[in-house]
Amino acid sequence: MPRRSSAQPSPKDFISAMHQLAHDKNIEYELIIEMLKEAMISAARKYFKNDSEFEVEINDETGEIRVFALKEVVDKVEDPKTQISLEDAKNYKEDAEIGETIKIEKDKDSMGRIAANAAKQVIMSKIKDFERFHIYNEFKERIGEVVNVPVRRFERGNVVVDLGKTEGVIRRDQLIPGERFSVGDRVRAVIVDVAKGGDLQVQLSRTDPRLLIKLFEMEVPEVYEGTVIIKNIVREPGERSKVAVYSTEPDIDPIGACVGVGGSRIKAILRELKGEKVDIIKYEDDIEKFAENALSPAKLLRVAIADRETKRLEVIVSDDQYSLAIGTHGQNVRLASKLVGWTIDVKREADKKEEIKKQMGGGSDEEHGDLKELKGLGKKKIEKLEEAGFTSIQDVADASVDELSAVEGIGEKSAEKLIEQAKKALLGEDN
Repeated sequence: MPRRSSAQPSPKDFISAMHQLAHDKNIEYELIIEMLKEAMISAARKYFKNDSEFEVEINDETGEIRVFALKEVVDKVEDPKTQISLEDAKNYKEDAEIGETIKIEKDKDSMGRIAANAAKQVIMSKIKDFERFHIYNEFKERIGEVVNVPVRRFERGNVVVDLGKTEGVIRRDQLIPGERFSVGDRVRAVIVDVAKGGDLQVQLSRTDPRLLIKLFEMEVPEVYEGTVIIKNIVREPGERSKVAVYSTEPDIDPIGACVGVGGSRIKAILRELKGEKVDIIKYEDDIEKFAENALSPAKLLRVAIADRETKRLEVIVSDDQYSLAIGTHGQNVRLASKLVGWTIDVKREADKKEEIKKQMGGGSDEEHGDLKELKGLGKKKIEKLEEAGFTSIQDVADASVDELSAVEGIGEKSAEKLIEQAKKALLGEDN
């Protein structure tokens, strides 16, 4: 039986393969052909060992590939690689003229080998570059998008995920502390960047606040529809987040919408965040009210703007609420400050009173505040208070309602108001 020869693919087979390549790589066929022409020109220069100008023609119907060297017709040839005499030129074109550029076809068999080699080596390299460019542009447009993708492998603590057309990387510092994955696990993460270095790399994150925004959009229809707006999010991944929300509809409670019936919506988000605590805060235009909300669940006595220029707030709390307002390792006040965008100084009520005393310079009745500064106290009432031992604002603030109402001319309601006024006066508030 005769042995088959390893023949080159037919021209039509070659063109068919280019069409298939264009389809598989999602690249326009015309662009593939242009790449092929450029590759063959480059190969021809190497094959013929010169830098002559070449031109490639490809017949899409027959699949015929022709390669030409371009040479200028001159009187006297100085560079045979780029020039040809008029006499020689007429062997290729009878009506050739001086100054004209003519095409001289190169050996087809040689160029057949060059074509195959070019398609195998240069074309795939160019297509790879094109794919990288295409993927870069695609994922650049998808920054901020949350994807749910499988884990492919691990590299030095980083998680490599399958994005279909390429791989993505979640760096170790972009993972929620303490979470672990196995190959094949699906991971929800936000696309944060596309690095164009040596190898294209799509970078993802599990700690970026945008992940939390997308989770709320997925679990809370009002957020997705834009009825409930997420104004700001701050996170300490794996530990705690604060989310400021408000509603564009007066009859919709933004916090209730985010929590869901029986906490169903927020529980789904917490499961995705591996138990990270999430405080949902009602946003307020009034910075003092917003700060009060942000320090939740602590109950505050007073919030005041200490310095508007440097954006500093002063918060006064009772002793039993101080640790709650500050939070473990200062986390609650730190996140609240980031959420509102102002520095928040939390002070105990007793410490604030002591601070005021020191500012006033001592401990006399006058330095503890004159009773005349309290509104609604006439001369007679002041005399009665002083007779009962209440000689300063500090004394009134420290008194109980029963003690004050025992003073002639001061009822229970008046006593309550006086004590409230006195405390505000000591804290520096207007009566």
